[in-house]
Amino acid sequence: MSTNSVREQAVHLLRGGMANAEVARRFGVPRGTVSWWKHQDRVKLGTCPGRKRSTCPRCHGDTLDGPAYSYLLGLYLGDGHILLPNEYRRTSSLQITCDEKWPGIIDSVERAMRQVLPRNSPCRVRRTGCRDVKVYSNHLTCYFPQHGPGKKHERTIALQPWQQAIVDAHPWELLRGLIHSDGCRFTNWTTRTVGGVQKRYEYPRYFFTNTSTDIVRLFTDTLDSVGVRWKSVTRPTGAVNVSVARKACVALMDAHIGPKH
Repeated sequence: MSTNSVREQAVHLLRGGMANAEVARRFGVPRGTVSWWKHQDRVKLGTCPGRKRSTCPRCHGDTLDGPAYSYLLGLYLGDGHILLPNEYRRTSSLQITCDEKWPGIIDSVERAMRQVLPRNSPCRVRRTGCRDVKVYSNHLTCYFPQHGPGKKHERTIALQPWQQAIVDAHPWELLRGLIHSDGCRFTNWTTRTVGGVQKRYEYPRYFFTNTSTDIVRLFTDTLDSVGVRWKSVTRPTGAVNVSVARKACVALMDAHIGPKH
């Protein structure tokens, strides 16, 4: 069956009220493709509903939620990427991949997206062992000018002055986003013999791992700005592991970040 024939049949069913998801399943095409066909058909018929423009502090001077943006920036630099429009999708999308073991973080990612882009509705896409939290807007590269071709560790990652001002005002939110994406809090333990009795001692620490030296530098510079001491080691793979182990610094991290949940 030709693509045009599939499209014509799909549009006919959509006009009859069939849901996008059902049409997609029936013809074995992506839901986004079906949504695009429906949109183009509405434009052709003159029945396309009006849409609120996406917010953008850079293009329209809209107010930006600083704490939420700083957190979302950390998530983007860690586990996020932007897909630009092409022949199959008409709108850019920001996708943050979250481990399904941490439903609280998935909720936090979606909440941050709603706060940063209040006129755009995030969605969750189920994948094996994880969830992709996505939001669509053609202004995403305005929010995240670090987007570019290739992997993040293969290109320069530098904050623009307006982004740095937000990070300076809300450093803990950036650190929380980076930890939630590429970091963790875990507990080491050891045993000692005291008075002939073997005792177990536990001590928590934070780790952050990334291959981009620019992102690692942003993380450690921000740690310095809030008074957290750290150490780093470079792995054979090229990734850098940053550790926070001092008791007072871990307590400070716990007060602002805490374990994943």
